[in-house]
Amino acid sequence: MSASSSYHAARTASAFIDLSTRGRIAVGGDDRASYLQGLLTNDIVALGSGEGCYAAYLTPQGRMVADMQVLDLGKELLLDVHPSVTTMLAERFREFIFTEDVSVDDRSTRWAAFGLHGPDSARIVGEVVRPIAGDRSASLEPGEPVEAIVPVTPVSMDELAAYPEFRHLVGRFQGVPVVTARSDEAGEVGFTLYVDAGVGSALGGALATAGAVELDPATFDLLRVEAGRPAFPADMNQETIPLEAGIEDRAISTTKGCYVGQEVIIRILHRGQGRVGRRLVGLGFESQGEPHGEPPAAGAILTTSLRDGGTSSPSGDAAQPVGVITSSVWSPALDRPIALGYVKRELTEPGTELVARDGDRQHSGVVTPRPFLSLPKASSLSARC
Repeated sequence: MSASSSYHAARTASAFIDLSTRGRIAVGGDDRASYLQGLLTNDIVALGSGEGCYAAYLTPQGRMVADMQVLDLGKELLLDVHPSVTTMLAERFREFIFTEDVSVDDRSTRWAAFGLHGPDSARIVGEVVRPIAGDRSASLEPGEPVEAIVPVTPVSMDELAAYPEFRHLVGRFQGVPVVTARSDEAGEVGFTLYVDAGVGSALGGALATAGAVELDPATFDLLRVEAGRPAFPADMNQETIPLEAGIEDRAISTTKGCYVGQEVIIRILHRGQGRVGRRLVGLGFESQGEPHGEPPAAGAILTTSLRDGGTSSPSGDAAQPVGVITSSVWSPALDRPIALGYVKRELTEPGTELVARDGDRQHSGVVTPRPFLSLPKASSLSARC
């Protein structure tokens, strides 16, 4: 299946990607929620069984160590993290346990995961995953009990699609429990499915049989950038303050108690009125038509726009670096290159003209609101895919 076909499927029907390489850490014990409450940026104690949230773990200086999806499975909390930080996080979270009743278990190799995205995804979930009648415990693997909100009667597909992000339920596939969590990562109705690794391959095959098209990582990244979602560690890393990446509305609770790095975040939010030196923005570039409209590469330097072949910036000085590209793609829906990148805070206004300098190439662009697909499309999707 070509990339354009899988992209079209994700935007008009349904497509899936194997996410089994991501890290999955299970935190158990009676004190699990209060323990993570003092470590993560979001309100973990407020979660009920079957709910979830997006959160970050910071350094004392307020820089990001990792971002994560947190699901309350009833008897455990599941942390879905980037694979590059899984081992480090599991070890660090164990080190902080003193008298608390908490266990930390890296389940990455024992659980498989799939992302399913597109307007037809709820139907496919309903076809592949069988509901469990009654409120009962489930287990993703023998001897590893987890529990989630399970409806007494099956949830309709409309109800499933309307779930808030990270809300989840447990069903069964081939007699094995499957946690199905809502996801907006690709800008369409989507779900993340977690299952015992022993049936992971079979679940992927069942999704394909039901009509979902398999996505490669590059096409999934394209969907993510069009949705304006920053990813760790591409767009956020150990030098990033969450407010720079614009994830504070999703990842940070301003009403919970103390957590690692909170002092820095509160100081910026209240004393600094949320001002940081740079911000992640969307960037749209001039379309030259495929295949000549390649986007500027990640790492390309952003400078102030130079008009009419001039050599000075609007301030009269030589053009100076003002930012950097972190993710870039060619958008079939918008028929032009788009990107995510950091720019100085005074240049974040939509419509601000910038130049991306990628080796010998220069790309004229403008700061663009996110998500990108809220903008008028340059050509119809069906014509591009």
